[in-house]
Amino acid sequence: MKAYVYGPDGAKISDVAQPKPEGTQVLVRVRACGLNRADTGMRRGHAHGAAGGVGTVLGMEWAGEVAGLGPDAKGVKVGDRIMGSGGAAFAKYTLADHGRLFRAPSNMNFEEAATLPVALATMYNAVVMVGGVQPGQAVLIQGASSGVGLMAMQIARLKGARLVIGSSTDAYRRGRLTEYGADLAVDSSDPKWVDEVLKATNGEGVDLIVDQVSGKVANQNLAATKVLGRIVNVGRLGGTHADFNFDLHAARRISYIGVTFRTRSIEEVREIFDEVRKDIWGAVEARKLQLPIDKVYGFDDIDKAFEHMEANKHLGKIVVTMP
Repeated sequence: MKAYVYGPDGAKISDVAQPKPEGTQVLVRVRACGLNRADTGMRRGHAHGAAGGVGTVLGMEWAGEVAGLGPDAKGVKVGDRIMGSGGAAFAKYTLADHGRLFRAPSNMNFEEAATLPVALATMYNAVVMVGGVQPGQAVLIQGASSGVGLMAMQIARLKGARLVIGSSTDAYRRGRLTEYGADLAVDSSDPKWVDEVLKATNGEGVDLIVDQVSGKVANQNLAATKVLGRIVNVGRLGGTHADFNFDLHAARRISYIGVTFRTRSIEEVREIFDEVRKDIWGAVEARKLQLPIDKVYGFDDIDKAFEHMEANKHLGKIVVTMP
């Protein structure tokens, strides 16, 4: 079967053996895939957790149909329309754990469904399960114009946040954040953005920051968070190392929590998917939680899809369809 594989000379479309489901695995006939930032690093040969390197089939988010079941797989049957996350998505067939997928709503096509699994799981965990957002609170999403950032703002709004603030360093994308739940959009490259947040919160700061940037904004985040507030670190687009004001962190008694799927057990991942299904799936089916598709590429043009992502001018998701 055809797959997008990282090899000694870089990533390219290659022929590989079709996988076979074992245990709780589901065999998926992939119809569409969503691109994610982690994919760009793996395409350059970087590891993502335990995954990566020569021979890796790339991709981590897909939508398609159940084509086969391992002996212990439950909850779906052959022919069901599903969407989910996991490795080796950029291929005609992939494998997924039965607890790491969602049923694709009947009112969504495969391209739309492929945009959702990573964003839903990542940001439900960050905003609700770890961030503990409560009705009436103020929330700031750093890096809000990414697909997961747009989803984070929508989830915060759905859970009753009274004030949602999103950041983007791009003027065009910043101007569109209000379409996806933001009351205020700030430019995190402007040193005055903290003043804007404090003004909007009567000088107190926000209850919760979900931070996809980190690095250079770490101390500004501390200044923009209220006493006893929370910062959930889900990314490092601003760099992996930076100065950190430990005194301000202690003075404001901020809970600073790091999250990633790279070190989670499959049991932990299943729990997150279960909570999404229990709590917010009705909003997904009602299309209250959805992401814009910036551009769709055919599988043969997957390199162009990555070039488009690396240009960093898109809003929302880039999708690749499988033949």
